[in-house]
Amino acid sequence: MRRVKDVRSGFTKESRIADQQVTGEPRARGAARRIPTQPFSPVHRGGVGTPLVCLHGFMDTWHTWELVLPALERHHDVLAPTLPGHAGGPPIEGPATDAALIDGVQRAMEAAGFETAHLVGNSLGGYLALKLAERGRARTVVALAPAGGWAKGDRSYEELLVFQRTLPKQMRTLAPDVDVILSTEEGRRRATELITSNYEHIPSELLAHQLLGVAGATGAEQLIEHALRAGWTLDAQRITCPVRVLWGTADRLLPWPQAAARYRDDWLPHADWVVLDGVGHYPQFDVSLETAQLILGVTAG
Repeated sequence: MRRVKDVRSGFTKESRIADQQVTGEPRARGAARRIPTQPFSPVHRGGVGTPLVCLHGFMDTWHTWELVLPALERHHDVLAPTLPGHAGGPPIEGPATDAALIDGVQRAMEAAGFETAHLVGNSLGGYLALKLAERGRARTVVALAPAGGWAKGDRSYEELLVFQRTLPKQMRTLAPDVDVILSTEEGRRRATELITSNYEHIPSELLAHQLLGVAGATGAEQLIEHALRAGWTLDAQRITCPVRVLWGTADRLLPWPQAAARYRDDWLPHADWVVLDGVGHYPQFDVSLETAQLILGVTAG
């Protein structure tokens, strides 16, 4: 296990400026674009190279990868779908289970012509990436604070799910005022305090999209009910590809190391573990350039 005390050390001033630019680099599949707050879209694809699939977290959308896409797309043909039951994604087919989400990702991969791919996932998306690896669909996996790693008997995840259950209604109430909220320093900090430590560089359009995406997560309630009933499982012996796990010590949603216990002790003790000091639940937001380089260190080798 490697502990990165200062995840931003060793990078030039120019690279840090690039880290703050969302759409400043040309893309192989289209010009740079302004991040929309609405409407939501089901999928993004861009870049050239080996297949890479990016999976977002619970009540998020594919736009969570905006800050790392320019770097990833220089090396990969990137597919970033919005998960079923989330804003802009397809409806959940059948019961709202993790298997239904995995099936939805597989359909997106097949539509893109990807039999296998490098898989990158954050939170719920990290767990789904590992479940896809169980099915033999992964060339590599990079999991950013994957969900489901609480120790047996640790019921603290129930508090998180109860809290998350309240968010869509709250966000629908706040949606008309989202631009006003994000126009102040205090509003931007409050909007990001659960997911990042560093937030000043994140464009307001991206934060607005993030908040409105929570309001539009139509499958959230059913997925929470499923998680409360079924929990999380992983047949780690079936995962034969290289795995890297990134986890920030300042993660307030899935606190390190408590929420990683089963991954570290039971499921993935031999994975390449990278602990990011002072980084929150969304490394792809918090320290985006460094996160992209940690991903590419596995996928572009």
